[in-house]
Amino acid sequence: MAASRFLLLLCYLLVFLHGFAGASHILEELNTMEPTYVNQQHRTTYHFQPPKNWMNGPMYYNGVYHLFYQYNPYGAVWGNIVWAHSVSTDLVNWQPLEPAIYPTAPFDIKGCWSGSATILPNHTPVILYTGIDTQGRQVQNLALPKNLSDPLLRQWVKPAQYNPIIVPNGLNASSFRDPTSAWLGKDGHWRVLVGNKRGKRGMALLYRSRDFVWWVKAKHPLHSSKDTGMWECPDFFPVLKKGQLGLDTSVNGLHVKHVLKVSLDDLKHDYYTVGTYLPYKDRYVPDNSSVDDGTSLRYDYGKFYASKTFFDGAKHRRILWGWMNESDSVNNDVAKGWSGVQAIPRTLWLDKSGKQLVQWPIVEIESLRGKKVDIIDKVLGSGSVVEVLGVTTAQADVEVTFELHSLDQADILDSMSLTQPQLVCSKLGCSNTKQGGGFGPFGLFVLASKDQEERTAVFFRIFKKAGNQHVVLMCSDHSRSSLKEDVDKTAYGGFVDVDLAHGPKPTLSLRTLIDHSVVESFGEGGKTCISSRIYPVKALGENAHLYAFNYAPAPITISKLSAWDMSTAKIN
Repeated sequence: MAASRFLLLLCYLLVFLHGFAGASHILEELNTMEPTYVNQQHRTTYHFQPPKNWMNGPMYYNGVYHLFYQYNPYGAVWGNIVWAHSVSTDLVNWQPLEPAIYPTAPFDIKGCWSGSATILPNHTPVILYTGIDTQGRQVQNLALPKNLSDPLLRQWVKPAQYNPIIVPNGLNASSFRDPTSAWLGKDGHWRVLVGNKRGKRGMALLYRSRDFVWWVKAKHPLHSSKDTGMWECPDFFPVLKKGQLGLDTSVNGLHVKHVLKVSLDDLKHDYYTVGTYLPYKDRYVPDNSSVDDGTSLRYDYGKFYASKTFFDGAKHRRILWGWMNESDSVNNDVAKGWSGVQAIPRTLWLDKSGKQLVQWPIVEIESLRGKKVDIIDKVLGSGSVVEVLGVTTAQADVEVTFELHSLDQADILDSMSLTQPQLVCSKLGCSNTKQGGGFGPFGLFVLASKDQEERTAVFFRIFKKAGNQHVVLMCSDHSRSSLKEDVDKTAYGGFVDVDLAHGPKPTLSLRTLIDHSVVESFGEGGKTCISSRIYPVKALGENAHLYAFNYAPAPITISKLSAWDMSTAKIN
């Protein structure tokens, strides 16, 4: 189809605008503060980030992946934002280019914020982005490549005769941002969504166009939901009902479901629903299994926000990118000289149940795997801790499958806790003493010091609910992740949709990517994901250790644990 290769910019726009509005005088001082050096102590080695300063999507075009991202070239905090630009042929190694878009015109002079882009039928990529105009309004603008013969699309122009192409007539001009990738209907009209709110009702406003320049607002939003606040960074795309292949964003039919993802400004989390797109009404209806509020499904239950997907036409997959902000203080960011990192790109598809999405790190990341160690059929008694030796555990990829022998001692989880997984993880933590915490915890200690004074615990707990069904909880506990005091040590958690009664022996799998200050974990093949930012003091470099543990009241078996050294990617 005409829109077969969509490019989407990761949505790192005005997430901080409202929060910093009252402190703009402070930003004027901070956003140009350059450190005397860039502290490499906690910098990542295979997660994307600039050489220094503050950052917070990609497209595939003519054999090259392009990553545009919000970047402050002058400091490690928010401010002076431009559209930075890097390119890659494998989504792992990246070459920096000059920024693609600067604030230069009346329609964006006060800021060039997030957006998306679409490949038109003539194979021209067009970026739509939010600009802040001279009146302080959020307006939607258009940018085009200056030279299509340039394979890297280094330069972009913003035609003054078109811009702004969408203005907030009759709308809240301070809550009108983040245009999605457009999709083409059978009627020949393009459609695009813009995030908005009315009172506390979050909305995905729908606009239509025949020529991609003149846009008309639809009478009704594509979808809205009460009491959810501002919908930032909306994303809308189809997924196959059966299979893992990705789809062009314009595809629709009985063989697909649709996903609507929004970033809730009030909660700073990404939520999504699975449902049905009705093109003849231009309305989206979530399935009954998708809760349509701030307790709905999340891509990731940890540090993960302002995410976007794009369709990779070369490999027929949909890829998800998300931003992981820091968990330490602004002063620490300024001192170390950098802030913000990209999560590893993830392939995304609809689970066989049809109720949720599944995510898995792109296969290309495995090209960085080096030395490997295995642990096979290792029984862990109750209270056991075993160290994984032979790999550099500050920079590693770990896959482990646990076999569970008996779940008889799993406790009942009350109905209220079934909607508050993070609270349960925070309350119970990771203790080797019985605290009414179900069957568990068992999992991994990552970025741990030798004496385990510092450790980040990624683990499972198993409970029962009414009807004697088992409930699996996945947690990432940061209470002992660092000896530093001025860091966020929140515990994260999400439930894992898995039937432990299926099969002769119940098992649970966990994959964890470790990269100095980043821990990304994928439970049960990517059904539940938790990403964390960690700042150890003792567990650094060669002093970082990796352990498997079992604090459950009964033995479990490590069916197989494989751990790999990860090489350093070539990034900027």
